[in-house]
Amino acid sequence: MPFATHLRRFLSYCLLAAPVLAHADAPPTPSLSAGTSTFLAKYVNAEGNVNYAAIKRNPLELKDLLRRVETFNAAAAKPAEREAFYLNAYNLLVIGEVVARYPLESVEKVPGFFDKNLVSVAGEKLTLNDLEAKKLRQPYADPRVHFALVCGAKGCPRLSRTAYAATQLDAQLTTQARKVLQDPTFIRVDNKARKVQLSQIFKWYEADFKASGKTGVAYVNQFREGKTIPATYAVDYYVYDWALNSQK
Repeated sequence: MPFATHLRRFLSYCLLAAPVLAHADAPPTPSLSAGTSTFLAKYVNAEGNVNYAAIKRNPLELKDLLRRVETFNAAAAKPAEREAFYLNAYNLLVIGEVVARYPLESVEKVPGFFDKNLVSVAGEKLTLNDLEAKKLRQPYADPRVHFALVCGAKGCPRLSRTAYAATQLDAQLTTQARKVLQDPTFIRVDNKARKVQLSQIFKWYEADFKASGKTGVAYVNQFREGKTIPATYAVDYYVYDWALNSQK
């Protein structure tokens, strides 16, 4: 067989094999949870504030995560996987909606931000309110989700820099509840005046907490680890701060 024929066959084999070899050598795509953790660690600080300006300048990482949120197969996922997914999806989608309109002073200045504007999640078009109520509050009936979901405002719980994962979800939700309910900016205890001011979250979602068997201070005290609030303290609610949870 002529040398030229051998050479042509060898080159043809190399062209066919190259994509297979390149695919074999490519690093595995991280899970959505792992990718979200990487993203949050990069753009969220210890105070839970988001660097929206930096994301706006470099949006590809967020866009990739939102594409994965849009195409996730929720029907095939186990309950804990779905819950972790929807928690992460809500927080990512809020960030995405803010970035799309940034600079922005407050999500309250966007008409229909929570109850009319549609987002793409697991093959569905939902409002953020529907995502919260129909995919998390109703099916799981776990008030701890209120401390994991962050609606883009300073009055919200501090956004975790770690995404939620199915294998650790219960422990993560408890850890997040402890952090939030011991945060003096979220639960404001005045021992001298013998009173406590709670977030309006406890007022707006009172039915959720009541269904768990405890409301208000009694619910909060489960997570305060030795810093329990006396039942005799007067209870009030401070005004929710809707200013954007952006880094300065």
